[in-house]
Amino acid sequence: MAERADVLPALSEVFREHGYEGASLALIGERTGLGKGSLYHFFPGGKEEMAAAVLAEIDSWFEQHIFRPLREEDPRRAVPGMVRSVDGYFRSGCRVCLVGAFALGDVRDRFADAIRSYFAAWTDALAQGLERGGLAEIEARDRAEEAVAAIQGALVLARALDEPGSFHRAMARIETRLMAGWTQAGPG
Repeated sequence: MAERADVLPALSEVFREHGYEGASLALIGERTGLGKGSLYHFFPGGKEEMAAAVLAEIDSWFEQHIFRPLREEDPRRAVPGMVRSVDGYFRSGCRVCLVGAFALGDVRDRFADAIRSYFAAWTDALAQGLERGGLAEIEARDRAEEAVAAIQGALVLARALDEPGSFHRAMARIETRLMAGWTQAGPG
C-alpha cells in the first residue's frame, strides 16, 4: 500500500469486526499487509490515529453521499437517495455502523467529538431536507431524529437476526414515514 488512504478500507473492517480494543496491531498488520514500522509511518499516533482517520473517512463519505445532497438537492430525490445510499453503505444491514459501535463502546469518550458530529450532521441535514420538502421545523426535526435512530436500530436487528431483509423492510418504512405529508408543491 503506497499511501495512507490505501490502508483505510482494511482498517475500517478490522475495527468493525473486532472493535477498537480487539483491533491489535498484529491483526491490523495482518489485514493491511503492513508491518508495525509502516503502520507507524502512516499513523505516528498509533491505533488511536488510525481510528480517527477511519472516522474522518466515514464522515467524508457521508458528507458527500448523504449530508450534502440532503442539504442542497431537491428533497424529493435526496431523501430516497439517502435511503438507497444508506442501504448500500451498510450492505443491507450486514455491515456494522462503526460510528455507532464506537458510540456504544468504551472508546466513546475518546472519539466523542467525531461521534457527536456524525450523528448531529446527519440529523441536521435530514431535517433541513424535510423542511425544504414542506414540513414544519419541529416535525422535520422529529422525523429526522426518529429516522436516524430507526436506521441504527434496524442495523442492530438485521445483524442480530442475520436477516438483511429486515433492514430493507425497515428502510422502506423509514422512507415512507419521512416523505408522508409533504406539500404537493414540493420544496418551497
